[in-house]
Amino acid sequence: MTSPENLASFQAEITCEPPSRHVNEFNGNIEINGEARHFGIDQLLLRGARLKNTAWIFGAVIYTGHDSKLLMNSKRAPLKSGTIDVQTNYRIIFLFFVLVALALISAAGSEIWRGHNIPQAWYLSFLEHDPKGSFLWGVLTFFILYNNLIPISLQVTLEIVRFFQAIYINNDIEMYDVNSDSCAIARTSNLNEELGQVKYIMSDKTGTLTRNVMKFKRVSIGSHNYGNNEDDEFSDATLLEDVERGDKHAEAIVEVLKMMAVCHTVVPENKDDGELIYQSSSPDEAALVRGAASQKVTFHTRQPQKVICNVFGTDETIEILDVIDFTSDRKRMSVIVRDQEGEIKLYTKGADTVIFERLVRGSEQSVDWCTDHLEDYASFGYRTLCFAVRKLSDGEYEQWAPEYKKAILAIENRAKLLADAAEKLEKDMVLVGATAIEDKLQEWVPETIQALMAADIRVWMLTGDKRETAINIAHSCALVHPNTELLIVDKTTYEETYQKLEQFSARSQELEKQEKEFAMVIDGKSLLHALTGEARKHFGDLALRCHAVVCCRMSPMQKAEVVEMVRKLAKHVVLAIGDGANDVAMIQAANVGIGISGEEGLQAASASDYAIPRFHFLRRLLLVHGAWNHDRSVKVILYSFYKNICLYIIELWFAIFSAWSGQTIFERWTIGMFNVIFTAWPPVVLGLFDHPVPADQIMKYPALYASFQNRAFSIGNFSLWIGMAIIHSLSLFFLTYATMEHQVVWDNGLTGGWLMLGNCAYTFVVATVCLKALLECDSWTWPVVVACIGSIGLWIVFVIIYALVFPHIGGIGADMAGMAYIMMSSWTFWLALLFIPLATLMWDLVIKSLFTIAMPTPRELAVMYTKRTTSFNGFERLASYSSNVLENMRLLTSSLRGSTTGSSRSRTASEASLALAEQTRYGFAFSQDESAAVAQTELIRNVDSTREKPTGR
Repeated sequence: MTSPENLASFQAEITCEPPSRHVNEFNGNIEINGEARHFGIDQLLLRGARLKNTAWIFGAVIYTGHDSKLLMNSKRAPLKSGTIDVQTNYRIIFLFFVLVALALISAAGSEIWRGHNIPQAWYLSFLEHDPKGSFLWGVLTFFILYNNLIPISLQVTLEIVRFFQAIYINNDIEMYDVNSDSCAIARTSNLNEELGQVKYIMSDKTGTLTRNVMKFKRVSIGSHNYGNNEDDEFSDATLLEDVERGDKHAEAIVEVLKMMAVCHTVVPENKDDGELIYQSSSPDEAALVRGAASQKVTFHTRQPQKVICNVFGTDETIEILDVIDFTSDRKRMSVIVRDQEGEIKLYTKGADTVIFERLVRGSEQSVDWCTDHLEDYASFGYRTLCFAVRKLSDGEYEQWAPEYKKAILAIENRAKLLADAAEKLEKDMVLVGATAIEDKLQEWVPETIQALMAADIRVWMLTGDKRETAINIAHSCALVHPNTELLIVDKTTYEETYQKLEQFSARSQELEKQEKEFAMVIDGKSLLHALTGEARKHFGDLALRCHAVVCCRMSPMQKAEVVEMVRKLAKHVVLAIGDGANDVAMIQAANVGIGISGEEGLQAASASDYAIPRFHFLRRLLLVHGAWNHDRSVKVILYSFYKNICLYIIELWFAIFSAWSGQTIFERWTIGMFNVIFTAWPPVVLGLFDHPVPADQIMKYPALYASFQNRAFSIGNFSLWIGMAIIHSLSLFFLTYATMEHQVVWDNGLTGGWLMLGNCAYTFVVATVCLKALLECDSWTWPVVVACIGSIGLWIVFVIIYALVFPHIGGIGADMAGMAYIMMSSWTFWLALLFIPLATLMWDLVIKSLFTIAMPTPRELAVMYTKRTTSFNGFERLASYSSNVLENMRLLTSSLRGSTTGSSRSRTASEASLALAEQTRYGFAFSQDESAAVAQTELIRNVDSTREKPTGR
């Protein structure tokens, strides 16, 4: 046999006759070193198959390219743009039309002035025939004069701010994972603000919310509840002690341990170093087998139709007579075995709902004990299974077996015949115990989801796993609570799905009126119909009303379709987070895609916009970086609009006094340098150093996250900023005009002229704009103060150098010669520099005070709180609102858990019934793939773990 050591001489050739484009029709030959071997569909391994029970294999890659499953489930990476960018573009378009309107109005004003004044002023008669005096020429003149109303420098400023915001994310030590030695990575910077606008989160389950590591934690046998919740895995010495001393439950303990070691599809694998490894498609089953082994019942050999277990030091061979497979409808699995003593037994494990109704009469006491323990397990989110046994006579089994085999071979109504045959045997069973398995969530997942929901973010779970597993995890991670009503859509036809969605739509409206929480659970088959035709609208409306949605048994493309549907219907920012290649399509379809660099590789992280090592870092990424970046970027945008309008609209007011001639009030070079130099730094430091709310504050009160969205870039807020810019420009121009109305006369009898007015107004605008940045900053850090005050000083220094030096260099700025001395030698200028900006900003102080008193937002309350202001009661409302979900969950968990010991609790019959009703919502611990290529029955009948494996030597 060819081995890895002989790869140097390895040659292979593949032929396919006849050629086929369809994978299910493949038939060909592979020639390895001259030896031809036939292979077909039975030898085909699809992507994602796992290598088991052998150290190595030789294979050939076929069916690659655009027709492969991977590429057909993938989408071309889209070019994403942020919501803020789209809104900014609309604002710029609006300002463009304002610019055109102002140019038309000013040109009309020029025409009116010329018509009234030129005929009466003989010395201006030459203007009557001036070709530059036409209306169109006037429109062009004023269009150029006012063109700076649109902040061209905004995009450059934003890119600078976003670039450094991305660096903040990359270097946040709070999002560094020691175990994987990895940190958060911003793979793009133009979506930083989107992180602060998220309304829906679409999350994968396995590897994202969970570690996909199952741990056997507790076992209930009779009235005893063994194990504890503190240890990582099952740890309770009293279990084996009860067996050794012959406790009344000793026989049941041994029976449960044997069932855990026998009733499964696990395949053992013995390594060369003696280590025993369990290979299983179900991590739950592997956890049970390992749990039994930890209690001295070790399953170590599987052969066709039998298994060998070491039971307390002695090997026992147990013959497997038949297997009744697990299905989603049955919610249980059964094996018929013949034990060492020759006795035939039926071993059944499954959900409590299907086990309890098949027990022998007189089991009420056992059911009560078990129900009490199951409720305790459910309060911790454990995955539960009940175990029952029934002894069979030889005659009963021999009478039943032919009927079951006939059902297996049936062509028509096979599922019904199998179910009927199983029902004849799975009855009158004895309950022997129940187990609890913990599906290890990633660290802080429940707390993270609760915080996100408190921030008014809806969280959906999209997974390829079974419904019961998905519901289980939804409860474990606090996505849904025991008092949440689940609306389960599990139909297979379009008509049934449509009717179910209509029914639940009406039910959801009733629940909303009753103010009750409800969530929807839908599987892949129903989802296929729900996304089609008229059902799509019903599904979308229902899903958007739900507090949470769990979609299970989904394909990668279905995940992407759900994301796109929510984006279109809700018109909110949708975030998708996953860790595997099957999440790439969903990540690319979302407004913001988050990849987790986890156990399944880096495909998701590579295709994402942002990558994080663990799910719980999403909380800080959104609540801190998202909220900060959104607030900061919005301030940068609004501030850029404000400062441009504040300065350049003064040209309009000056036009009134300059005969609408198009004469500029400011010197041409200073106009161009306003955005480039003198006011370039205030928006940058606002975007980088402003802390709207301290990080620990917003992490503690997630409701603040929603307040940023409500106040940020709304039309009302934009209008307020534009209105303040116009008011400031009016105040700055007319106060300056009033100050200079009689002009300043120096000792030599000269006056300053129009540039004195322009330079003074320009100085006051720079001072006002910079002080405005300080007012809008929620935290006066030293970079903000230095940038704002320094910008004013920079203009003073510049105008001195410009007036002294540049007029003598090629005549640049000749009009500015001596203007610095003229302006700064006047006490009027210095007094006005103190008075006019402060008087102008009084408008802001008054309006801010009125808004804070009349309509304080959670953000303003938090800022007041951080400044140690305690003379208000509003913050208590904020704390109550934002921690409501967290407190409810804590109270609910405490009330459900009660005692964590194995002692029995006394309850009335109605309380026990209610507890059982709540517990059944948690699902149960099965995760087999019922439609796998190798059926459970075939695996048990044919696998031989003792067969020698290729060694490669």
